[in-house]
Amino acid sequence: MAKIHITLQGKGGVGKSFASVNTAQYKVHKGQTPLCIDTDPVNATFAGFQSLKVRRLEIMEGDEINSRNFDALVEMIAPAKDDVIIDNGASSFVPLSHYLISNHVPALLHDMGHELIVHTVVTGGQSLVDTVSGFSQLARQFPAETLMVVWLNPYWGPVEHEGKGFEQMKAYKDNKDRVSAIIQVPALKEETYGRDLTEMLQERLTFDEAIASPARTIMARQRLKIVRDQLYAQLDNAAVL
Repeated sequence: MAKIHITLQGKGGVGKSFASVNTAQYKVHKGQTPLCIDTDPVNATFAGFQSLKVRRLEIMEGDEINSRNFDALVEMIAPAKDDVIIDNGASSFVPLSHYLISNHVPALLHDMGHELIVHTVVTGGQSLVDTVSGFSQLARQFPAETLMVVWLNPYWGPVEHEGKGFEQMKAYKDNKDRVSAIIQVPALKEETYGRDLTEMLQERLTFDEAIASPARTIMARQRLKIVRDQLYAQLDNAAVL
């Protein structure tokens, strides 16, 4: 049985690929060999991480998304023995979500012996309302046996509304039973930790690759190691992973 991790969120630029990349490299760091798939027809950030050997699924025909092309995704997943990590872009969120639900793909994967886990991102600032709404929508649409992992990303501001953190919000309380893990992305100072992380991501490097790079200063590598260990400690505690 493989665990099928798919990152879904209708809002763009909130850190979906960050969640996928970190889930994938965490698996590699633990000695696993995940199958990584990028379904984003526009940015394909996940596919840029060469060491993760990400396969890109082409879903466009001309200027339109052909949902039938998602059939190939199921064919890729079906024989998997190792975990699968799927990243999806905002532009294909609606068609992919509709495809999965209308074709009863979660039940199909379950019958194959696989376990579907939906990852979604909730961020602060102006995207807070949209991403919280996106989380609620996913919880309503996917069947009850589909597990969920929520990544809280404070990059655009604290993930809170009227002084309430995510776990105090109505959206979370209404869907608490659906959430198997909450991953808190560290709030990073821009001039040090934030800059180091941004440069690493722009170069499409994993933590292990960047930490091993002699091109970086000793302290840059030290800060990246601290961030990696903070994230991995949370992933270690997420039994669903």
